Amino acid sequence: MASEKTIRLAGISRDSLTNGPGLRKVYFAQGCKHHCPGCFNESTWSFDDGKDFSVEELVDDLKDSLDYLDGITLSGGDPLEQYENFIPLVKYVNQQNKNVWAWTGYTWEQLMARVPNEPKLLEFLQELDVLVDGLFVLAKRYDDNDMHGKFKGSSNQRIIDVKKSLENNKVVLSKYDT
Repeated sequence: MASEKTIRLAGISRDSLTNGPGLRKVYFAQGCKHHCPGCFNESTWSFDDGKDFSVEELVDDLKDSLDYLDGITLSGGDPLEQYENFIPLVKYVNQQNKNVWAWTGYTWEQLMARVPNEPKLLEFLQELDVLVDGLFVLAKRYDDNDMHGKFKGSSNQRIIDVKKSLENNKVVLSKYDT
């Protein structure tokens, strides 16, 4: 896999059980424009912090763990700020028959409005299985004991089945959106 793409990450969680179903590797993208009050990960907002990783080194690192992982998750920051650079990584994961989840502060509708001018955005979205969309809203935050918020921070966010939504040209919620 020859590529010069780099991805700026705040960190990697190698064995998460809370960022999507099953055992997952989570990539925390560095950089976010949303700055949601009450964000759980303010240290990922700056686009200057974090560390650059080549796609090759992320794929090589992933190869050793894909046998036991259920999939990967892109969180942040906001991974949609670097979506073009994530494309080779998520394509590789899909080729290994593992699922890909991503969190973003953008709504599905905002992303779809960008697609005509950003064809690579559609290419990225086509590689996702699930997208959790929308800003975190502190006033709508889920209590830690509320199972409705298992995979989303506030009630305005949606857990979207990306493949079905693209197929139907409208938002189709995932079975995980309760």
